[in-house]
Amino acid sequence: MRNSKHSVCLFTAASLFCAGLLIPEPLLAQPAVDHSQHATPAPAPVTTPAVDHSQHMMTPSSDAASARDPHAYSGGYQRGSGLYALAQGNGQLHMADSHRFGAVIIDQLERTSGDDEATIYDLQAWISQGYQRVTLKAEGDIEERTLEESRTELLWTRAFSPFWDTQLGVRHDTGAQPDQSWLALGIQGLAPYWLEIDATAYLGSSGQTSLRLDAEYELLLTQHLILQPSAELNLYGKRDAERGVGSGLSDVTVGMRLRYEFSRQFAPYVGVEWAGKYGDSKEFMRAAGEKNSGTRWVAGVRFWLSN
Repeated sequence: MRNSKHSVCLFTAASLFCAGLLIPEPLLAQPAVDHSQHATPAPAPVTTPAVDHSQHMMTPSSDAASARDPHAYSGGYQRGSGLYALAQGNGQLHMADSHRFGAVIIDQLERTSGDDEATIYDLQAWISQGYQRVTLKAEGDIEERTLEESRTELLWTRAFSPFWDTQLGVRHDTGAQPDQSWLALGIQGLAPYWLEIDATAYLGSSGQTSLRLDAEYELLLTQHLILQPSAELNLYGKRDAERGVGSGLSDVTVGMRLRYEFSRQFAPYVGVEWAGKYGDSKEFMRAAGEKNSGTRWVAGVRFWLSN
């Protein structure tokens, strides 16, 4: 170990000695240079003259015709005239909830075939302003040019949430059975998962009570092809042999309709529907020699009009 350390020291000293021999003597003897005179002088301050902007002020055009027309982009509407004009002395704008709107919706206009052939209609017509609406509902079956069954309701409707309305009004039934009138109270709206619900309770003129539940769902197969399952059931508070209804669950109807919307306002459809009676209503049908359940095919059109 000692010998190796000694060898390294000898090699280092020899290297430094040789390097000293290779450096030229003038370079070794060159005197030190004074760099104090090489300092860069400080730049002289630059003074920027002030600019007078008084001549740059914009002046109004002397030609009034070259000014922009304030009504050029209003689509023809003006504050004091037209559909959305303000009333005299009223500073509020006319918004959508201050106008009256109306619509007629023919939800079902169809012909059935199968156990019984009939023409069925189901429609709504309404006129509204703001949160309030007057609604007319009509539904019925026509068999062999005879009105077999009909239900007509006149309702006052008011929205109590973004998707739900309360309904209050009257209902009148007519057809093959004796006529009957009812008071109606219910709700109608859109439940979670886009389920359309219509639930109404009725109080008849003879003390009869009834509950009607109707549910529909629209399944969009494409933007134009729509499958619509539906279900409807009716319950009664007491037995009414004159009209052929029993207490409790009286009848259930379920159906499936496939429609094609050529537009939002017009859509033909085809489908199938099953209807059945229960409880005493079923016994009344048997006693009359009629079927208490059956399936029928339907084909029809759905359309609506609005202002």
